[in-house]
Amino acid sequence: MARSILENGPSTAAALAERLGLTPAAVRRHLEHLTESGTVEGREQKVYGSRGRGRPARVFALTDAGRDAFDQQYDDLAVAALRFLAETQGEDAVVEFARRRVGFVERDYAAVTAEDPTLTPAEALARVFTAGGYAATVRDLPIGDQLCQQHCPVAHVAHEFPQLCEAETEAIGRVLGTHVQRLATIAHGDGVCTTCIPSTASSTQTQIQSTPPTTKEKA
Repeated sequence: MARSILENGPSTAAALAERLGLTPAAVRRHLEHLTESGTVEGREQKVYGSRGRGRPARVFALTDAGRDAFDQQYDDLAVAALRFLAETQGEDAVVEFARRRVGFVERDYAAVTAEDPTLTPAEALARVFTAGGYAATVRDLPIGDQLCQQHCPVAHVAHEFPQLCEAETEAIGRVLGTHVQRLATIAHGDGVCTTCIPSTASSTQTQIQSTPPTTKEKA
């Protein structure tokens, strides 16, 4: 059940029951156990846009302790290394490291879109980040798409060094050729990292790829 929450983000008991094929009673028992062990926590579901009547559904999200079980055993070492880099080489060195770390975004985005041109920019990015351990999905928004990263393999490190998150956002905007906005991050206590990709991203990317070279460029 913790794996399901990791891969799909904060979930209601009803959603977990449907996803896992369990009865509501069985899900409640599992959630009680996971809550008591400190693996998950219940919280009020965030509502984007207009809010309907009644209280929002209660969702269950992984705690920091719960995420520790998923590939974060080297966090202390990584934090110590970045602290040393900042102290000896300065903050610019940390920024450069963060940008190099997300070099896979531009590299793999090109490969994914070449392999499957039918993907939207957001869908292609979701594949890239999922391959990188982020369990990414895409949600439709009235103004475009929302890239949701249900897991962050460097969340604990990024809590102290937000340059890692900032470099990811820069890389997303760079491959799409448009401004994107990071709405939430796991590193800062949110249940999922979300990035708003405006609908112009698709048209901008198409324009960049289809615009013929100018006379000067040809020369």
